[in-house]
Amino acid sequence: MQRCAASQTRTGPTISRLVLTHPDPAGSEAEDLLQRLQSETDPDVIQRLRDRIAVLNLGLVESIASRYRGRGLEWEDLVQVGRLALCKAVIGYRPGRGSSFSAYATPTIAGEIKRHFRDHAWGVRPPRRLQELQREMRSCEEELGQVLAREPSRKELAEALHVGADAVDQAHLAQHLSATISLDAPSTHSATRSLADRLPADDDAFDLIDMRESLRPAMKHLDVRERRIVYLRFVGGYTQEQIGHELGISQMQVSRLLSTILTKLRADLTSPARAS
Repeated sequence: MQRCAASQTRTGPTISRLVLTHPDPAGSEAEDLLQRLQSETDPDVIQRLRDRIAVLNLGLVESIASRYRGRGLEWEDLVQVGRLALCKAVIGYRPGRGSSFSAYATPTIAGEIKRHFRDHAWGVRPPRRLQELQREMRSCEEELGQVLAREPSRKELAEALHVGADAVDQAHLAQHLSATISLDAPSTHSATRSLADRLPADDDAFDLIDMRESLRPAMKHLDVRERRIVYLRFVGGYTQEQIGHELGISQMQVSRLLSTILTKLRADLTSPARAS
């Protein structure tokens, strides 16, 4: 990726700083098998070696997949995608070219899982520019991960992609759109109530009472016909044409009367006397 290529000229931390302090027999065996794999020519032996290397690193797949657990996709699917990425890493890895196999495989596995989320887990689709930035960011994360032998920081990603740090934050936040929760799901505060039960009602009774009490004095300043028009329009739901038919006047006259009535009510409700 062109945007990210420039970032690879920077020097990351030395691999020696990332070596585990405790021996890892499975990792050592995998490295030995990878070395042997480079000189092997028998296809059957090559396949057996690759299978053994993959088995030795299944724990790495589950460790990475666990970061994305509970975000709307099945655990088995995440593991399956991660294992396929592990096989891809086994084929592509070349010993002696920098990082260890686990450091090489980690961004490959994480990148495939993130790509799987992009393709299958959108609950609400973000703007296209964010989708494109996410794709570029995933690719860049993988490339930088290979160079740095760790996950790149927010600042490093922004510099490599030539975008602001805020854009990187937005792309990361958009990833959470993949996980949606049903309003019928149980509330965390009560097993007998759903999330929908905790949402505020549109027809709040207190607001309605407040509006009625504020409007009552202003309505007293209207004559009988004006109050009738208000009732038919806003309580009865009549159209202007229906109000005109009810009162024996034209629709145009109703429109003008409504405009005058609303001006009166607005002036009354906002008058300094009312405010005091």
